[in-house]
Amino acid sequence: MRGKEIAKTVLLYAVMLCAVFALRHYVFTPVEAIGDSMKPNLNDGERMFGLKHAEINRFDVVTFPAPDDPGADYVKRVIGLPGDTVAYKNDQLYINGKKYDEPYLDEYKGKLTDGQPLTFDFDLQGLFGYEKVPEGQLFVLGDNRRISKDGRIIGMINQKDILTNVKFVFWPINRIGVVD
Repeated sequence: MRGKEIAKTVLLYAVMLCAVFALRHYVFTPVEAIGDSMKPNLNDGERMFGLKHAEINRFDVVTFPAPDDPGADYVKRVIGLPGDTVAYKNDQLYINGKKYDEPYLDEYKGKLTDGQPLTFDFDLQGLFGYEKVPEGQLFVLGDNRRISKDGRIIGMINQKDILTNVKFVFWPINRIGVVD
């Protein structure tokens, strides 16, 4: 009788371990924010869960391999989808000519005291010589626009290169919650 109980317990743990491995490999993965480019929404050292194979929408926070730093991944916010025009004028985002609010930046903008904008003026034509985000590409920005190495510097990101869609902060404990 004792042998059956041990076998059941071992089998249960093996099944649980396989389930966790499968979820980790196919559904979600832990992600760490490194640096200050996503402040104040994501801070250096915070750990999050990112969903793999999730639909990517405008303003989602995603991870992708850093095109200029082999072995590293970047965490940025999707601003432009394929076919979009993207511009900033007077610290205001315009997509396809329509003004968009970015409430996730309000806290940071409120702390600026030097009279300079959080996001300096630009458009895709001035950055890259074309007006729209190409098919199969995304335009991404960090939330801390003054220091972020993002789409303005590294260019467009191939949609196929997106690793995860970041959804939930799990560390530190006082920051547990959904990513805005």
